[in-house]
Amino acid sequence: MTDRRVALITGANQGMGKAVARELAANGHVVYLGSRDLRKGERAAVEVGPKAVAVQLDVTDERSLTAAADVIGHAYGRLDVLINNAATASSREAADIAALREMTRPSVVPIDEVRAVWEVNVLGPLAVFQAMLPLLRASEDARVVNVTSGLGSLAAAADPNSGWRQMFDPVYAASKTALNALSLAMSIEMEGSPVKVNLVSPGFANTALVRFQGTDTVEDAAREIVRVARAGADVPGETFTTWPGVPLPW
Repeated sequence: MTDRRVALITGANQGMGKAVARELAANGHVVYLGSRDLRKGERAAVEVGPKAVAVQLDVTDERSLTAAADVIGHAYGRLDVLINNAATASSREAADIAALREMTRPSVVPIDEVRAVWEVNVLGPLAVFQAMLPLLRASEDARVVNVTSGLGSLAAAADPNSGWRQMFDPVYAASKTALNALSLAMSIEMEGSPVKVNLVSPGFANTALVRFQGTDTVEDAAREIVRVARAGADVPGETFTTWPGVPLPW
């Protein structure tokens, strides 16, 4: 057991997930880096530092989630911070964001493509939440941070003057809308418990998710995730924010 806070980050072997892990470890957290490929996770953990531990975790594989929960539970008996960071924009190759946008229009996108992305971005975070909930309930002050996107805001997409409107698609953007709805459902169920659920839209990180066309470093993009993950018990759940704590419309 430890008095240090214990965190799990999905999709943490690279990019923004690893940047968040590095910040939380520097803040004294014990950080589990969830990675589909355990070897990649182990290499990332070495780079993050001695407070980092790799754990094999595939958000689409129930056995993987159960095994990861068993590892954390055996070591610490609780989980204080869960960051649902793992996500995908497409299961297909695209040269750039513009090409990806053309491929994901409602009139042409294959239904199998929608299913593949939603499996990771929507059902994945819910499955992780369910698998880790007993450990979260064992914490006196647990925080769930679901990493979403401003693109998932229905209010923004419905606004003709919003810069996000033309990027709203049934694949990635709508999957984040669904994640927002699931987060609200989680928060409602957790009312009155030590488990708080928050939504964070990070910066436009320069990662593989956006074909390395992002405008922010992974460190800058990760700032709001880290801020919310480190929030104390007096900070409420059921918020949707971007850096630095700016509320976004649902």
